[in-house]
Amino acid sequence: MIKNLFSFLKKNATSNPLQKVSKPQPSKTRPKVEPARIGELGEHKINIQLDQLPKECKSLSDLLVLNPKSRTGYSQIDHLVISPYCLFVIETKNYNGEIKGGRSDKQWTVSNRYKMYNPLKQNYGHIKAIENLLKDVPTVRFISMISFTMRCRFSIDPELRKIHSDELIVYDVELSEFISRKLLRLKTENPEPLFTQEQVQGIYDQLLQANITDPEIRKLHVEKITANKGKTATK
Repeated sequence: MIKNLFSFLKKNATSNPLQKVSKPQPSKTRPKVEPARIGELGEHKINIQLDQLPKECKSLSDLLVLNPKSRTGYSQIDHLVISPYCLFVIETKNYNGEIKGGRSDKQWTVSNRYKMYNPLKQNYGHIKAIENLLKDVPTVRFISMISFTMRCRFSIDPELRKIHSDELIVYDVELSEFISRKLLRLKTENPEPLFTQEQVQGIYDQLLQANITDPEIRKLHVEKITANKGKTATK
């Protein structure tokens, strides 16, 4: 009888309707980061890199300058570093995937799905706009740099990753490293700098004065670029 009682109690314990049943928890998904926020994070990383540059360098960001040869009439330069040996003109890209392209290609591809205008050719237009503004400066050496996020991987001309080149493709987190290495190479090749610190400051002041800050002009420039992209976008 005692055995039957224990069996009865065990049966009730296992079938107790009040016993809590654990429910499966919904899987936590990471919230998507809005494009504007991604842009802010990207700019923040670049600014950290620019803060690490040698003291003799001065930098400017988000320059909008006149460029009659541009479709919009202006060129927008993401970042520009003025050093005693050269000017680094930096174009930043926020893509995700495999970047394929060569120096002479008109278009590059992203993961073989999307096409973009060769960023080196795009940056060449920016360099010519800056060169036009500095017509009174006798000798200027320009280094074109295209900065991609770490969400990319490169399938490009290997020369574009070598420090002897004046056209460099880099990751955003190695921007200051490449600039510092390039400056060391230039100092070795030409111990005498192109500019004094006063001249570096003068170029900085001249470009800062040429920067267009009018919000309406900037808005119109962006609208024209967006319209042009819409006409030529391909997959």
